[in-house]
Order: sequence, then C-alpha cells, then structure tokens
Amino acid sequence: MRSRMRHPADVLPDAAHPLQEILRAVHRAGVDGRTLELVHLRISQINGCAAGVDRGAGAARAAGASDAQLLALAVWRDSPYFTPAERAALELAESATRLADRPDAVSDEVWDRAATWFDERQLAALLLMIGVTNLGNRLGATTRQGAAVDTLEGNKS
Repeated sequence: MRSRMRHPADVLPDAAHPLQEILRAVHRAGVDGRTLELVHLRISQINGCAAGVDRGAGAARAAGASDAQLLALAVWRDSPYFTPAERAALELAESATRLADRPDAVSDEVWDRAATWFDERQLAALLLMIGVTNLGNRLGATTRQGAAVDTLEGNKS
C-alpha cells in the first residue's frame, strides 16, 4: 500500500520531539519494558496500524517478549504466556483504546486490576504509552504508513 503523505511527524519535526520525550519518561517510570512494548503492539493491532505493528513486534522482542507471546498477543485472555501484571496492562490498554465500545469504557474493575499491579507513577506511564500509541496509530493508519517506516513511535535513533 502506498502512503498518502510523509508521516506528519516527519513533515513537522518539531512535533515529534515532545512525543519522543514523553516516551522517554514513560520508559523511566518503572514499568517493565516488555509490558510497555506488549501494550504498544496490542494497541497497534487493534487500530490496524501496519507501521505500529511492525515497530511494536520488533520492540517487544527486543524488550524480552517471547515468540509465543508475540504470536498469542491477539488472544492474550486465552493464552498462558502472560503474567497477571501484563494481563492487567493489556486489559487497561484495550479498554482505553476502545472508548466508544461501552458507556463506562474503563470500568472500575479494569482500573482496580491495573492498580493492583502498578502504582500511580506506573499507571501514569501506562496511560501515556496508551495515549501516544493511539495518536501514532491514528496518524500512521490515516496516512497509510506501511511497515518499516520511521515514525514518531518508530525506529528513530
């Protein structure tokens, strides 16, 4: 598929820097990197963002995700390959990504399960990862960014 335009963060590079800073802060907040990357990948799967899935799979693998986790991520609820903390993070990510699917998108039960495993700082990091990933996916999917492209959430050095 051919992209409609260069990635918006490449067109407006001043916009990419603050988002990259947010991601750096997220990764310093004490959430396991594998969990953060599994969250990113799952959101990208939900949003149908090819660039996000491509980047997310590589980043999750680099952060320690097993092949079994990568292959079973779409069915994590029915898979034995995820820790209780990863499950709570994935449930929060799915709920916060699919806000329009139900009136109380992120229920107290979903929130409480996440809060069982993550403190306030870590929850903030998860929520920021969810938000930035959704933003990146929306930009990537709308402009039809393909796999293996440099984006605000991509392979920048």
